Amino acid sequence: MPGKFVVKKGTTGKFRFNLLSTNGQVVATSESYNSKASCMGGVRSVKSLAADAEIEDQTTKEWAAGEEVRKAAATAKKAKAAAKKKASSKA
Repeated sequence: MPGKFVVKKGTTGKFRFNLLSTNGQVVATSESYNSKASCMGGVRSVKSLAADAEIEDQTTKEWAAGEEVRKAAATAKKAKAAAKKKASSKA
């Protein structure tokens, strides 16, 4: 028996779904949705994306090193944009 999606309406009137494993344990819980149609769209989205989704293991040293590089690049990009904005405002 495969896992299943369980759609529920909460006390606030919003909808959400849980993805249950074959043994009935909750594997994932969705955000809350204002409408059932949106909730069902979330289910379809998880179904279509999860099968081929890659895994990003953020617990590795390699990921941490790459994250430091990405953060440094983002900081440099922001500084460059701020300098450009400052230069254009003086002109």
